[in-house]
Amino acid sequence: MRTIGVEEELLLLDRDTGVPVPIADAVLERARADGLPPDGAEFVGEMHLEMLEVITRPHAGLATLGRQVLDNRALAMRLAAAHDALAAPLATSPLPSAPHPRTDERYRRMIERFGAVPRRTMTCGLHVHVAVESDREGVAVLDRIRTWLPVLIALTANSPFHGGEDTGHASFRSVSWNQWPTAGPAERFGTVARYRALADVMVGTEALLDPAMLYFDTRLSQNHPTVEVRVCDVPIDPVVTVAVAGVVRALVDTAADAWAAGIPAPDTPASVLRLANWRAAVEGLDGHLLDPVTNRPLPAHEVVLMLLEHVRPALTANGDDQLVERAFHQAFVHGNGATRQRALFATTGDLGQVAVAAARAQPTLVSLPNTSRRA
Repeated sequence: MRTIGVEEELLLLDRDTGVPVPIADAVLERARADGLPPDGAEFVGEMHLEMLEVITRPHAGLATLGRQVLDNRALAMRLAAAHDALAAPLATSPLPSAPHPRTDERYRRMIERFGAVPRRTMTCGLHVHVAVESDREGVAVLDRIRTWLPVLIALTANSPFHGGEDTGHASFRSVSWNQWPTAGPAERFGTVARYRALADVMVGTEALLDPAMLYFDTRLSQNHPTVEVRVCDVPIDPVVTVAVAGVVRALVDTAADAWAAGIPAPDTPASVLRLANWRAAVEGLDGHLLDPVTNRPLPAHEVVLMLLEHVRPALTANGDDQLVERAFHQAFVHGNGATRQRALFATTGDLGQVAVAAARAQPTLVSLPNTSRRA
């Protein structure tokens, strides 16, 4: 089976008030001093000192991936606790905050070049990496999974509040992130040569600093033999993280099989996909999503079921079908992160409590279903 790995970005919050605190360097220093994290995981800093990125190693099974996701989150919480802080899976801060940018050379140049966007953009996403056999297969996969990515935005939407207000979006992170000039869906590439040529042209415009700033919704990784899907909010529930990783792997498998069979990629324009992303970011699971085939709106649950049917053979072959179906069912019963945040705010009227609750409401290892039969 293809290996998968995930990167989760977490907000570091004052444990009492829920206000973001700039302690990432202190957390990372303590982790290095203690030889942490174990088992091939990585903890790294992000653009702002209020953020921490936790990264798994590649895994073949969802059960082992899930255990490392939970271990990473628990370790981040333990390290933050030494500074009276929490590590929260929130895609934006519900409370107003003034981010503290890193001072290293690359981030300094980004702030000088892009002004208010990096100074004010403090968003936390989930990135999923799936192994591919070659760049040719990778580009074929990129061309064939792009129409399904808005569904993942809706499933993981976890940023209804930003800067002290309800944004009217389920995933305001998506809107904020797309202020970057290269973010969002791309057109079909067709060949590796066209992918590389477009990347060279974009870098050559000098509108971005380097190839690492090619922030396509999904791209070939620069550092690993993987495709990287970048559209998701970091979910409150780590089981959703694991289920989404399983779905992304199944999308890659399904796309690679279609390419091998000579089935052409859908020709949906990037401008239509941008609208599909926007609708998913606004409505989440509580409204409508665009049918990836007809580009007409349907109730969100119908489009999610279409996604499951599209990847079901791959999910079953990988032994991931039970975990994914259970997680998606729970998302509709209990809501995504945006629904849960709004429900808590309706009860408490306190965005600080919403932020703190997101950090503290983490399941234990026992609650992660061990249904990946090939783990």
